[in-house]
Amino acid sequence: MLKENEQLDDLQIKGLRIIQDSTRFKFGTDAVLLSNYAKLKPGGRCIDLGTGTGIIPLLLNAKNNVSEIIGLEIQEELCEMAARSIELNEGLAEGIKIVHGDIRQVDRLFTACSFSNVVSNPPYMKDGSGFQSEDQSIAMSRHEIKCTIDDIAKAASYLLNDKGVFTLVHRPNRLVDVLSALRANSLEPKTIRFVHPYAGKAPNLFLVNSVKNSKPFLKVEEPLIIRKSDGSYTDEIFKIYGIDRE
Repeated sequence: MLKENEQLDDLQIKGLRIIQDSTRFKFGTDAVLLSNYAKLKPGGRCIDLGTGTGIIPLLLNAKNNVSEIIGLEIQEELCEMAARSIELNEGLAEGIKIVHGDIRQVDRLFTACSFSNVVSNPPYMKDGSGFQSEDQSIAMSRHEIKCTIDDIAKAASYLLNDKGVFTLVHRPNRLVDVLSALRANSLEPKTIRFVHPYAGKAPNLFLVNSVKNSKPFLKVEEPLIIRKSDGSYTDEIFKIYGIDRE
């Protein structure tokens, strides 16, 4: 099932594996943290906006009891790769579906208010800012070329039912943009957790849960520290990754 430049990676949970292309954008810690932070409603439906290789639907399926998880992706090549990963993992085809489509046109693909959870690990950088890869696929994964945070918040609000939950990971320098976009689309931020590479270092990510049509109240949770001073993972990260250190 592997093509040129592709590799098969073990996700170290329930025997799951994923296909990745060494020349394209590969999933990182942010995807793993997002899938752990998102608490899906039992028996509900979830959609991952900008699913890429399908890593988040795979991890969410392993950790939650839901009826269906959909991965929406605009890049046709990544859709095809993600679909092969789903097929590769026996028994997942009924619970996970990969859909090729544009986040900005979700109303043409799905019924309004038809999901209990929406998640997204979106492009972090504004189009034209910072270094932009010449590889269009990588550039689209990192920069807001095909969708902005406002587009994503609008799509999430359309898709969620009343009191549905949108879980997002992003960078702290975009915090105001993210929270503004959420509230403007009736998604009230309820919990936020900042992720720090080391204790005493500034955060490089944050995770946020917002609820559709909810009253204002934001809880700032305790920081999530990735590594100890010696460079090894903290106990919480080992637990999130499901790594047995014994």
